[in-house]
Amino acid sequence: MRSLLVLLFLIPTLSFANIWGRTGHRVTGHIAEKHLSKKAKKAIYELLDGNSLAFASTYADEIKSDRSFSNYTPWHYVNYPLTKKYHESKKSEYGNLVTAIDDCISILKDKNSSKEDKVFYLKLLIHFVGDLHQPMHAGRAADRGGNDIQVQWFGQGSNLHAVWDTKMLESYGMSYYELGDELDRSTTKKERKTIVKGTVVDWLEESHDYANELYSSVGVGEKLGYSYSYKYNPILFERLKKGGFRLAKILNEVFI
Repeated sequence: MRSLLVLLFLIPTLSFANIWGRTGHRVTGHIAEKHLSKKAKKAIYELLDGNSLAFASTYADEIKSDRSFSNYTPWHYVNYPLTKKYHESKKSEYGNLVTAIDDCISILKDKNSSKEDKVFYLKLLIHFVGDLHQPMHAGRAADRGGNDIQVQWFGQGSNLHAVWDTKMLESYGMSYYELGDELDRSTTKKERKTIVKGTVVDWLEESHDYANELYSSVGVGEKLGYSYSYKYNPILFERLKKGGFRLAKILNEVFI
């Protein structure tokens, strides 16, 4: 028991101050819901008591305020050197974003899983697929995925992680369903088929590659604003829509 208590107190020190913001997660969930199979839609509707994927997408962040869920905190991200691939890197003993998604899928596919567990891990899965597509969730451990890189956003103190989690989306000023509808509408069926190819690790490596670029995009204390948004919003939107299409793919495969 004592070792468990020590673990619960240590794990939060590994966490990030910010997570892929509520709007980002809801955009991903909103897009995914448009591409669910009838069977998946029915199963998810029953598990979520009729609530949408967008509504459920922020649950994994909300429970972080409850210390009894502290062991799930490291599941929101994966850190490894920018010069390495995931399979080449040392893995956290507490789990990470990739193992978390795998665990959620396994529990949802297990016929012996209770409904309570399926509801819980479905909500986590929806969230973690969103996190997977936020580049700074695949960044360096040394600066906690950009949390320790201080910058200014339109004259206000912030950090690189927060800029990519929330600040850019807040500044853009569209609701999650407006942006989700637009990103979905502007993507062809052929493009969607290409987007959903690959594995969870393949998709992680995309974020990792972008993280490498984003670390080079700013200097400590740099003033960011319109020009940064103009340059990087296309990447931000790409990550959101890819997260949505890929979440739908995963859920359709889970609820066959």
